[in-house]
Amino acid sequence: MFFLPTMWFLNIIYVVLAVLLLFGAAVFVHEYGHYWMALRRGLKIEGFSIGFGPKIVTWMRDGVEWSWRWIPAGGFVKLPQMATSDALEGKADQPADQLPPASPWSKILVAFSGPFMNVVFGIAIAFFLWGVGMPVPVNPPIIGYVDPGSPEAKLGIEPGDEIRSVDGKAITSWRDVQETSILARSTNLAVVIARPGSCTNTYMLTTVVSESLGLKILNLDPRDHPVIKRVNSGSPAEAAGLKAGDEVLVFAQIPLHGADQFIKLIQKCPGETKDIVIKRDGQRTTLKVTPRLDSSANIGRIGAEIGTGKPIYRIEHIPPWIQISEVVDRTIGTFSALIHSKQTGVGLKDLSGPPGILALLAAYVNTDWRLALSFLVLLNINLAIINLFPMPVLDGGHIAMALVERLFGRPLPIRLVEYTTTAFAVLLISFMLYVSFNDVRRFSLFRSMFKQEVTIEKQDSAPAPAGGR
Repeated sequence: MFFLPTMWFLNIIYVVLAVLLLFGAAVFVHEYGHYWMALRRGLKIEGFSIGFGPKIVTWMRDGVEWSWRWIPAGGFVKLPQMATSDALEGKADQPADQLPPASPWSKILVAFSGPFMNVVFGIAIAFFLWGVGMPVPVNPPIIGYVDPGSPEAKLGIEPGDEIRSVDGKAITSWRDVQETSILARSTNLAVVIARPGSCTNTYMLTTVVSESLGLKILNLDPRDHPVIKRVNSGSPAEAAGLKAGDEVLVFAQIPLHGADQFIKLIQKCPGETKDIVIKRDGQRTTLKVTPRLDSSANIGRIGAEIGTGKPIYRIEHIPPWIQISEVVDRTIGTFSALIHSKQTGVGLKDLSGPPGILALLAAYVNTDWRLALSFLVLLNINLAIINLFPMPVLDGGHIAMALVERLFGRPLPIRLVEYTTTAFAVLLISFMLYVSFNDVRRFSLFRSMFKQEVTIEKQDSAPAPAGGR
């Protein structure tokens, strides 16, 4: 008989409940905005649902069917007097032509209230994070390993150099380096790199496609000592005395700056015994390891999984307007990259659907609840922006149709509204299935994020200045 370890099981329960609560909260405040305004404007309300598809739980209150459904892709408030989608919400109990017509102004207010509530909710969370502090990754853009045979090395770039800007945008972290490279409209980017105490130069660097991300990034690694993640039984690594968690500082008298550098050095010396300097429990130790020849590839291997160290976060008190502006900038940058997909390489395949969003939220919940709340700020602002697109089914579509009705003094033909809404509902469902399928293909990436351990510095940094970070 097999029993799950109690702590692991309780952690999974905690993560699942927290994800459902946080994601459900974002959907709930959006739909409650519609519900509240519909009540104030006297519209008929038949249902309030979190999720789509078959019902998990349902109950009636004041003539409204409240429900929680299986497909966590959003929610809806069923309002027969506004254009509804039978494909997503089911048929209305009472057809619109049997009810008093809602005014265009009422429709606009009801449609706008959902995104507005998401913005209010996001701002409220940002204010809360300003008070309690938010974990911010400490990953300065200092270059680690540079392959001696690479174009970057031939240009004179060396380990220890610091990236100051990419494609004309100021850089403060490796996350900035990656995001700017991914969203840039060119594969050749102007990169300003400084050598402390020496000089600053601008280089034209060509991006490469990351195997794990499937997106273009600079062919440069951050400065970070490799870490032994797992040791295979009967391997040279086990014989040498290496253990999971060991930080590798030096191999064959060569200081290490990255996992790729370490792997390439191992591959070059099969059968040769080399010194390896590690840090374990704060103590430096020198061991000897002999990489074993992999005859299929004619390279050396030590039989260990090699990765990077724990990400380090520090607590910062970031004003909410800065948090929101950063979210808006990232969102605009993403849409711009999608619009210029041919230049950036960013396509619909790179977007995340409900599985990806829930997986990211789970990873943040498992790391630190403040990171999960920070992600919720991003999620709410994005929900607001996306729902305001002037497309049928979305809130922006309702607003656009109401404006047309106000302009011409009469509602659009019912058949036209029904066909258009159904067509876009089918397109929306197809899109959600497509991005969800791509999320499943990236499951290993989400799993590694979920398992990743981090270090969060206990001391608070000084509050960020009002004008910026």
